[in-house]
Amino acid sequence: MVFISERSTQLLTPPLENGDRLTRDEFERRCAGLPEDCKAQLIEGIVYMSSALRFQSHGKPHSLVNTWLGFYQAFTDGVEIADASTVRLDESNEPQPDIALFWQLERGGQVTLSDDDYLEGAPELLVEISASTVSIDLGAKKNAYERNGVQEYIVWRVLDQEIDWFRLDSGRYVDLLPEADGILRSIQFPGLWLDRTALLAGNMRQVLNILQTGMNLKA
Repeated sequence: MVFISERSTQLLTPPLENGDRLTRDEFERRCAGLPEDCKAQLIEGIVYMSSALRFQSHGKPHSLVNTWLGFYQAFTDGVEIADASTVRLDESNEPQPDIALFWQLERGGQVTLSDDDYLEGAPELLVEISASTVSIDLGAKKNAYERNGVQEYIVWRVLDQEIDWFRLDSGRYVDLLPEADGILRSIQFPGLWLDRTALLAGNMRQVLNILQTGMNLKA
């Protein structure tokens, strides 16, 4: 009988490298040896590892979107919100979207929680704060979300000062267009309204006022 030490087992596991082409099982095996604060994603079978996150280009816009969606979740029964949680979409995709908003299963949602505490399936709404990752977020990641049935997808292109909101229509993403008053209204989440101009300006009082108006009409 041959005994393999823990150190030997670690040596047998190749390190996770940016650009690796892996299955989801192999990706998770290699991730197990990473520090807790290391962020890695599998998108269309390719590993993407993130660098340190800056305040203006990520931390601040991320917190603003969290405030907007968190307020909605707090006053809407059956809705869950997740911050930077890993999502098992399919065998080639295990992203860590910046924010996920989804319905609970009993409310018709598409997401389940695995025994090891990961989200599995396609959340109804995913958000990415995008600065240096625009090409990925609007390329391979968008394709993966579309194919797996993520119903709505928001990309805040921080350096361009633009917010894209896509919705699934017959299996393909199309732009979610504002109505005559300039307000964007979610299809999947009644009352989830967004004043895009106010959010880009960091005017959260206006953002939440508009959201409250939508939620009042929903009720």
